[in-house]
Amino acid sequence: MKVLIDSCDVVATMDDRGTEIEGGSILIRDGVIEWIGSGTPPESAGVGRIDGRGSVATPGLVNAHHHLYQVMTRARAREQPLFGWLTELYPVWAGVDDEWERAAAAVGLAELALSGCSTSTDHHYVFPTGVRGLLEAEIDAAREIGVRFHPWRGSMDLGESAGGLPPNSVVQDTDVALEETQEAVGRHHDPDPGSMLRVAVAPCSPFSASDRLMRESAQLARRLGVRLHTHIAETVDEEEFCVGRFGMKPLELLDDQGFLGPDVWLAHCVHLSDDDVKRISTSGTGVAHCPTSNLRLGSGIAGIRSLLDGGASVGLGVDGSASNDGGSLLGEARMAMLVARAGGDPAAVDARAALRLATRGGAACLGREDIGSLEVGKRADVALFAVDDLPPAGAEQDPVAALVHCSPGRVRHLLVDGRRVVDDGRLATADEDAIATEGRRVARRIVGAKR
Repeated sequence: MKVLIDSCDVVATMDDRGTEIEGGSILIRDGVIEWIGSGTPPESAGVGRIDGRGSVATPGLVNAHHHLYQVMTRARAREQPLFGWLTELYPVWAGVDDEWERAAAAVGLAELALSGCSTSTDHHYVFPTGVRGLLEAEIDAAREIGVRFHPWRGSMDLGESAGGLPPNSVVQDTDVALEETQEAVGRHHDPDPGSMLRVAVAPCSPFSASDRLMRESAQLARRLGVRLHTHIAETVDEEEFCVGRFGMKPLELLDDQGFLGPDVWLAHCVHLSDDDVKRISTSGTGVAHCPTSNLRLGSGIAGIRSLLDGGASVGLGVDGSASNDGGSLLGEARMAMLVARAGGDPAAVDARAALRLATRGGAACLGREDIGSLEVGKRADVALFAVDDLPPAGAEQDPVAALVHCSPGRVRHLLVDGRRVVDDGRLATADEDAIATEGRRVARRIVGAKR
């Protein structure tokens, strides 16, 4: 099947040269970009067409860190820092079941798709005793929405009784966690090029996963040939916890546990020393920057400029919808640009660098070379953002920069593997109104409200 995206105002390819094509078009065959350029492509007669006029085409955005189940607990613990926020919400999250997970994933992934996101991760680490089918529920939702999906089988085995932060009701036995992680990879992971579903190994954090779980998770991921992920260096409290329990700062601890390398990416990395930045950069470890979540919880601002200057791969994460309360990856790109300038340098991160974080950077974190840029031979994940409507009016001098500088709205069209997922600003693969209605119903159940 062939599709031509015709006559965009600009195609921002995000290739190595930063190529931008005015009046650009993209020809897609069977989910792969076959041709990209200006003018009329060869063999374009009779193909399906998408009118690109009045829009800027970018690669589909890549969300490098998320917790979909938290969609059902938005706008809670509103004035708490991370540890207080977790302490208040863990007892609620202990009630997660497959209905909750399915509704939350549908809402969260639909919201991401409508912001131009074609690939999303999910870090799920809450597995209450006796509850089954949580990963399967969110995988089913991702398949319905039509986005590429990287669920990570998370784990926690360090409960309150063992000196950890989570209540005992939401942690697992170490051996059970490792066994079920291996099973999840074997059941769901697809390593093939163009894959729509890949699984990573992801113990939650040093304050919720034992030293043994962290070390053996790293060994398991490498034995299975999948990627490895965790939260790290998010707050000062976390640093104090690691020094008190392990005698090492967070990045030192990860290094000691064999948890750094080109097959690893880490969420947050807010509180890093110069030595930490060097460890990340020289080891080839990636970083998922989550600026809105970090601000919402008062955790601080990650110094991504130093990471980028050191050569690290940096992507963007919306993060949990209970620490962000939203799901716009384009909005996250804007936030990343703005908070990088809070130290006084208005050139710290510009609009194109922010878009690169949201595309190439996220793809690098996930180890994907087949997405993240618009180039011949890559998968046809394409977002078309309107630049002829109200928010960017007046920004005609640079429509690419307008995507990040102006108020983020819905994507006009989103293609994932050449398939239309968003069409004219509405979800094309599922009923977004029905998804919202079901999300509200499940959320009311969670808070105990009557219909």
